[in-house]
Amino acid sequence: MTHSSHGDHVEQEIRAAAAQLGRRRFVTVTGAAAALAFATNMPGTAQAASGTYDARRITDNPFTLGVASGDPRPDSVVLWTRLAPRPFEIGGGLPRKKVQVRWEMAHDERFRRIARRGTTSAFAEFNHTVHVEPSGLDADRTYYFRFRTGDWISEVGRTRTAPSSRARISELRFGLVSCQAYHDGYFTAYKHLADEDLDAVFHLGDYLYEYAVNSVGGARNYTDRRLPAVFNRETITLEDYRLRYALYKGDPDLQAAHAAHPFIVTWDDHETENNYAGEQPENDVPPEEFLLRRAAAYRAYWENQPLRTPQRPNGADMRLYRRLPYGQLAQFDVLDTRQYRSDQAYGDGWQVPGPESTDPSRTLTGATQERWLIDGWRRSRALWNVVPQQVTFAERRSTSNPDYKLSMDSWDGYPASRDRVLAGAEAAGVDNLVVLTGDVHVNYAFDIKRDFAKPDSRTVGVEFVTTSISSGKDGTEKPDNWDRYMKANPHLKFYNGKRGYVTLTLDREQARADYKTVPFITKPGAPIETVASYASEAGNPGLHQV
Repeated sequence: MTHSSHGDHVEQEIRAAAAQLGRRRFVTVTGAAAALAFATNMPGTAQAASGTYDARRITDNPFTLGVASGDPRPDSVVLWTRLAPRPFEIGGGLPRKKVQVRWEMAHDERFRRIARRGTTSAFAEFNHTVHVEPSGLDADRTYYFRFRTGDWISEVGRTRTAPSSRARISELRFGLVSCQAYHDGYFTAYKHLADEDLDAVFHLGDYLYEYAVNSVGGARNYTDRRLPAVFNRETITLEDYRLRYALYKGDPDLQAAHAAHPFIVTWDDHETENNYAGEQPENDVPPEEFLLRRAAAYRAYWENQPLRTPQRPNGADMRLYRRLPYGQLAQFDVLDTRQYRSDQAYGDGWQVPGPESTDPSRTLTGATQERWLIDGWRRSRALWNVVPQQVTFAERRSTSNPDYKLSMDSWDGYPASRDRVLAGAEAAGVDNLVVLTGDVHVNYAFDIKRDFAKPDSRTVGVEFVTTSISSGKDGTEKPDNWDRYMKANPHLKFYNGKRGYVTLTLDREQARADYKTVPFITKPGAPIETVASYASEAGNPGLHQV
């Protein structure tokens, strides 16, 4: 049975099982139909591929999609690669057998001082992706890593472990990125990000987009190549999502950023489907159809990101929220605001707020994640409590008029959820709250107010929103609504609509965001420029320009 026909057979089994389940039953058993495929068809089960493929038979470079690392701990970091000699084919050009892969970590780029090494299997069931979690590393240390299989050696990646929990470090520096629609332009910002001196990069969602990509790569308008027709359709199946990751991860600028820095990732909507909410798809498809799609999307996401074993999905569920301490300076609580949220009020979009959106039972995080976040703050000993997440947290009114509208997809559509989180931060004694956000394809800098209806109410934190890498094409410095937004939202201190990224520097005195943009992305080669810098003092939340 070929790889593709095997996948078709499994999906047919799932659909048949799903069709016999009522909606509630389907959901309560973690998408039973999806779980059937994505739990039984695993290494070590009867349905798994058998045998080992001799890597010496691989005649083309299998490391076409680069290397990556992520989720640093003081003694460990995840190492990632995927074997795909022909990445634009289903199966990547390898048979349905596992392949042995050797990995090495070193203190130097030439691998003269080896720190750790080992061998692992690239399983066909995980599309020949590799997730290595070496332990016993030194805290707050730069390492170099690479992979070998057969006669092939991967490029060298650089990574860094987190500081020890007791370390009184003086400074941390991170990159903030989001929203990289391949079809909207080049990932030029990543080329510049790769040259930054950073402890890690936070990816805040929309790592890929489900929309079709035509043969010239959309706005990239290739003249030197043609992309296969397999990309010119929306992603629905597991193979669709896997192939789309291959397209994105083949980008040299994205590969450079992954090779240079560990990534700490969280998703938003487009890794699955635009504006989905929990179990609710954007469009009216049967629940079993959507949860099957969600299971496929989550599986492909885990396969293609440097994530640990606890994040491995179970059917249509995947626990992505997690906590990463960085010494006594910072605690990062990475959120998932997609998987557990209530459906958007008033049919989504920008709407006048009312009883439906302000209903106290509505949640953006789900009760379990909300409790986990607040409990974590109670135990935190960090100076900075930082929340990397997806959608705009601060209030964002469309106009100064009384009939203003708010985005029902952001925290504005879930104000009771936001109020509970802010009350939890206050009760836990969080003095230095920093929220990191993507999604909106623009740069923002916000003061977070205890009561957004009262502009003079206490500032309880700050929010740094990074623009997109490419989504929205070239963008503009001052979008059409710039004047309206700045007047309607006095807590909004900065607004810019170009592409790029943010660097976040945390020290004992302040949290500082440097907003860096490129003038264009619909053609390659753009330079990078710092267009603004904003900071908030430790113990005195509120933004000022620096």
